[in-house]
Amino acid sequence: MIAYLEHFVHENDSETTLHQQVSMDLEGTIDYTSTAYAGKDFGGLHASTPFAVVTPSGTHDISRVIRFASQSPNLTVAARGNGHSINGQAMANKGFVIDMKRPSDAVIDVIHCDVGYAVDVGGGALWEDVLKRCVSKFSLSPRSWTDYLGLTVGGTLSNAGVSGQTFRYGPQTSNVTELEVVTGNGDTVICSHAQNSELFFSVLGGLGQFGIITRARIWVQPAPDMVRWIRVVYSEFDEFTRDAESLITRAESESFDYVEGFVFVNSEDPVNGWPSVLLDPDQILEPGLMTRSVNRVLYCLEVALHYSKGNCSSTVDTRVEKLLGRLTFMKDTLFQVDLSYVDFLLRVKEAEKQAKANGIWDAPHPWLNLFVSKASIADFDHFVFKKILKDGIGGPMLVYPILRSKWDEGTSVVLPDGDIFYIVALLRFTNPYQKSPSVRDLVAQNHEILQVCARNGLDFKLYLPHYNTEEGWKQHFGDRWSRFVEMKSRYDPMAILAPGQKIFTRHQP
Repeated sequence: MIAYLEHFVHENDSETTLHQQVSMDLEGTIDYTSTAYAGKDFGGLHASTPFAVVTPSGTHDISRVIRFASQSPNLTVAARGNGHSINGQAMANKGFVIDMKRPSDAVIDVIHCDVGYAVDVGGGALWEDVLKRCVSKFSLSPRSWTDYLGLTVGGTLSNAGVSGQTFRYGPQTSNVTELEVVTGNGDTVICSHAQNSELFFSVLGGLGQFGIITRARIWVQPAPDMVRWIRVVYSEFDEFTRDAESLITRAESESFDYVEGFVFVNSEDPVNGWPSVLLDPDQILEPGLMTRSVNRVLYCLEVALHYSKGNCSSTVDTRVEKLLGRLTFMKDTLFQVDLSYVDFLLRVKEAEKQAKANGIWDAPHPWLNLFVSKASIADFDHFVFKKILKDGIGGPMLVYPILRSKWDEGTSVVLPDGDIFYIVALLRFTNPYQKSPSVRDLVAQNHEILQVCARNGLDFKLYLPHYNTEEGWKQHFGDRWSRFVEMKSRYDPMAILAPGQKIFTRHQP
């Protein structure tokens, strides 16, 4: 199908209106009327009006859109996956939004490499489709995941991609061996550690600033059959962090395959309290659990062990008992359930279904994600969890340690100092049907948290960062800022790509 774009591009200011008429033929489609969905995102905090939404038939269409935009004085281009950004990062006000989501590209090919197997997947494929295709067709699985898999491959690789496997395999950006990228110049480039390596490392964690990922080669390994999913509770933060850090630094045979954690309120609140710890609707809370600690907030360590269907239950029980035996969690707070590997990785999908049924999935989500150094995490607990957030946030408050050694320092991702740092994810779900703080109040609370961290000298970096000023971005990147600017001038010199990040301003051709 050939789609023709012959529209006037307007840019209004106090002095002039610029007009440009250019034609562009694509094999995909262009829509300039039904574009509202591309002007909002999961965060629900920002909105824009795109000039048009392009559904490309392939990489060549993406290249043509970028080259077309480069001939105009003002057009920008944003790649939109599943629209799961929080602060409008995938928007292009009065520009082109490229709808990247392509379920058919979940697995393009399986590659046998010298050191194992990899799969080629489309940049617009959802991770949940990659999982299903890899396991069902090849009994293989990518090594590193995010908790929610309704995200595109290109989207998470443009940030980092973290979850409970990150302590062992690193983020998703450390598990890719090759990329196909369309740069801001409109060039289609194959890049890897050895080929066009500067572009490769810049794009990984590069927030979409240097190119649009259209294909990725991801490391995979044999997929397990089953998972023992376990949660245990701590009353003291130092005991929680000591055990979590012990698990991520042990030898692989002496630890679990997944390590995460979260903070919850010592109450019966179904969202913020003890009920959020339960793994199965049939599980019950022992009477008196809430009175065993006087602390306002408690901490849940969440772990998982992979095993094959051939393992008998007693064998799994024995190994779990051994691994848990060295931990210091509260007595009688062991919750566990067995489920398939695929069901475990898709566990958040069930929460999504419930949230959609309850009407809260489409409500605003003023989330805040940070990396906090080990040296500062106790202060973060003191100032934030125990004080500002002592009543909960209406959603998960994730906190768990990650090993810096598992991250490739050559990517564009910036991290706090130290060999161990923590991911802190404040995943608020506002409920439009209940009386709760306004979105404005929740956003203000996020700003308060950042101000408290800065005022008390905590070492942290925003994950999925968002700043409104160049100075904010300079402080975020620190001594990496000049390199980031250099790569931008090389691969997207007119600043056409990812305008929603608000890092650079579009230049005239």
